[in-house]
Amino acid sequence: MKPIWIVDDDQSIRFVLEKALLREGLPTRSFTNPREVLNALENATEEDGPQVLVSDIRMPGGSGLDLLEKVKEKLPGLPVIIMTAFSDLDSAVSAFQGGAFEYLPKPFDLPKAVELIRRAVEESQREEVDEERMAATPEMLGQAPAMQDVFRAIGRLSQSMVTVMITGESGSGKELVARALHKHSPRANGPFVAINTAAIPKDLLESELFGHERGAFTGAQTMRRGRFEQADGGTLFLDEIGDMPFDLQTRLLRVLSDGNFYRVGGHNAVKTNVRVIAATHQDLEQRVKEGGFREDLFHRLNVIRLRLPALRERREDVFMLTRHFLQQSAKQLGVEPKRISDAALQQLSIFGFPGNVRQLENICHWLTVMAPALVIEAKDLPPEVLGAVPEPGKTPVLIEGGLTPRPQALPVEVPRTAPTDQLHSGSAIAPTQAPALPVMEGGSTWENGLEAEAMALLATGRSDVWDVLTRRFESRLIQTALLNTRGRRIEAAQKLGIGRNTITRKIQELHLE
Repeated sequence: MKPIWIVDDDQSIRFVLEKALLREGLPTRSFTNPREVLNALENATEEDGPQVLVSDIRMPGGSGLDLLEKVKEKLPGLPVIIMTAFSDLDSAVSAFQGGAFEYLPKPFDLPKAVELIRRAVEESQREEVDEERMAATPEMLGQAPAMQDVFRAIGRLSQSMVTVMITGESGSGKELVARALHKHSPRANGPFVAINTAAIPKDLLESELFGHERGAFTGAQTMRRGRFEQADGGTLFLDEIGDMPFDLQTRLLRVLSDGNFYRVGGHNAVKTNVRVIAATHQDLEQRVKEGGFREDLFHRLNVIRLRLPALRERREDVFMLTRHFLQQSAKQLGVEPKRISDAALQQLSIFGFPGNVRQLENICHWLTVMAPALVIEAKDLPPEVLGAVPEPGKTPVLIEGGLTPRPQALPVEVPRTAPTDQLHSGSAIAPTQAPALPVMEGGSTWENGLEAEAMALLATGRSDVWDVLTRRFESRLIQTALLNTRGRRIEAAQKLGIGRNTITRKIQELHLE
């Protein structure tokens, strides 16, 4: 871990903090004035730079406030704790405007000082992990048509400042979508601040969102900036917005209307420039009808709605996500990545994943630690996964050397050997041209499903039914062939009876990369 940098001209203060932090396993580096700190920063590498900076305000050779300003220019994400005597509290409060993490009044209680520094360390490490995750890994993975729709929507919204509402079940990746919207927006250089409104007690949520003034309530010993101020110039992600208390919804509506708000206990309006992205797993329309959510706030947030599919709606992505999470877990733990057998993947694919992608990620962490060999077999899976059985009403399709359930809601399931030219030529696909898939529950075939889907689309009065169904047919057929050949395009083209140039062109046209 990188050291805690302590800046104070008082040797006794430096000594006491050094010893207390070393007892907690936190390395330190001490300086007597701001000039030494700035020189050290010029020569510091990423590994030996500061994890947290703790600085006095008044020192010979420079001010702690000036140091704060210069350090923030170089390291905007570095938590800076300002130490000050009680007579300097006004100066310390003004430091918050410059981005100070917190202030430490002198004389200080040593255990409380260590606790504050440890909290700053955790914040710093969390920021480092988030930055590394955003820079080093793909934001989202998914080949399923539903996920491709999400990716296209993110692309369309990339240059927009419009408010977005993300809906989807818990664990489906709503925060990842919010981060992607921020990363690809003109605000990408600004902060991304996330808050789960359901995870914070009602009494504290107002202060978390809007901040508070010193003395606003018992225990408010300092002025604190809220999430709206922290996100100024960037994006504020309000997760589980449906759980926000009704009275706070009124305050939120005012901020969204004109960008102004008051800190708790404050009398001066604070102006902020924030793009808000909200998310919920709840049916907000129903919450509005029940009187639990303000209708005007709902319409203010629901400018663009983006629905994220549950993992069970994109089962074809389980294989890719599993391998990705196993690689990620091995990297985090510093061990060799484990491989997973087709049989184990097959069993995973029929699990319902009530916790969605987050649950799959946790399962992969568990397997990385608990599976006894480098190759994960079906018997190594957690008990809840081993007990999973295919859901009724699913059509088995050959994938990865086994049978994977396919939802009836995607009816265009065709024989693997049926060439796509049959659709383009306008000829019907006769059941005798290739072995038919197993009959669905209730005696229906894939042709019955296709007929029902076509009838439903035709009834809407659309004029693009041919194109819609053809694209879905070709996408599913090519994806199935590629899964069957483990991504080998030439072999997939041979099995489908089409040329390799044709399959390459279709993959590009259908956005299957």
